[in-house]
Amino acid sequence: MSLSLPSQLAIFSDDVLAHAPHPRSLTEIFAAEYRALRPRAPMPAFEIRFYRFTSINTTIRLREGKALVRLSDVLEGAPESVLAAIAHILLAKLYRKPIEPAHAHRYRRHLSSAAITERAEQLRRNRGRKRISTAQGHYYDLEKIFDDLNLRFFQGLLGRPVLTWSAQRARRLLGHYDAAHNTIVVSRVFDTAHTPRLAIEYLVYHEMLHLKHPVRVRGGRRCVHSREFQQDEKLFPDLDKVKEFLKTL
Repeated sequence: MSLSLPSQLAIFSDDVLAHAPHPRSLTEIFAAEYRALRPRAPMPAFEIRFYRFTSINTTIRLREGKALVRLSDVLEGAPESVLAAIAHILLAKLYRKPIEPAHAHRYRRHLSSAAITERAEQLRRNRGRKRISTAQGHYYDLEKIFDDLNLRFFQGLLGRPVLTWSAQRARRLLGHYDAAHNTIVVSRVFDTAHTPRLAIEYLVYHEMLHLKHPVRVRGGRRCVHSREFQQDEKLFPDLDKVKEFLKTL
């Protein structure tokens, strides 16, 4: 749970929810969930606001007896049951209480809905900044590697996204595909004379599979590496050898 506060403020959230028979304000929803979790504890004052986050963030922190809640403006207009689930999850994390599975499931299903997923991607494109370095490294050119892999494994049918080496020599996030910015990023830690080309090819190939097999939603959960994805990944030559090399990092 992130406790840092963003600098950009949007609007207050105590407006009543539309289209509900007896709508409650967000303050009332949070107060009800607080009382359910802490029946006899003194209740803090709630200050709940929507923020123009880059992604769907939700944060809570205590300051001088006041609970400061910040919600992504993507969540404006969410059903009351979803807002109650958010309140429960935030308060449970804040006070180290167990999170009820029903609330967690309800929140996940809402986030994984087509409308919210599309809106979140749009926000990342419009508000987020993608740090683009260069595809041409000191030892390897990612665009040439992409084009070669495209012909070998995809009949040249994949459109080339933006390819870039990372700004930092990351050792945890070795590579990723950013669908919002249509960008494949590979960690600069691999751009060395000692890195076998096969390892670079595998990292790019793995991210290319995300182009071929987009994220799916199944049972309220995002499926990033589908069965078809995994089957195609096994087609890469010397896959076990490459993965052993990556483990050395």
